[in-house]
Amino acid sequence: MADKKHGIDQALIRDLANILNETDLTEIEVEQDDLRIRVSRAGTPQYVQAPIAAPAVAAPAAVAATAAVAAAPADARNNKNAVTAPMVGTAYLSPAPGARAFIEVGATVKEGQTILIIEAMKTMNQIPAPRSGKVTEILVQDASPVEYGEPLVIIE
Repeated sequence: MADKKHGIDQALIRDLANILNETDLTEIEVEQDDLRIRVSRAGTPQYVQAPIAAPAVAAPAAVAATAAVAAAPADARNNKNAVTAPMVGTAYLSPAPGARAFIEVGATVKEGQTILIIEAMKTMNQIPAPRSGKVTEILVQDASPVEYGEPLVIIE
């Protein structure tokens, strides 16, 4: 898949970009052996080359969002109070650009209250608080891509 002299197979990236355009997707990711390539309309292509079982080791600065996910504290990933992403998509912390965020650190939320939105396949999915409590940490940034099972918010 990857040319050893040049690193990443640019033809593959072009093919993935064409698939995005043809299908109206906002993001596509492929993984083979120790290579993962994510192409997104929202930002620059992201490349991660690392063993799948190990934490991601990123190629030069093109992987800001992926590196941020990989760098998330291990305790947040294993925290029993973490609210995790129920789907792959783009997380939004407010109902509209420029609007006030659904939650803030230190805020008290009630079970069922919307804490953020995940856009998946052009559908806005409200993510409710699974329990009442105090928001102690928000682990994602507005308009950032999220993966299934990724911790989003800590509610104590």
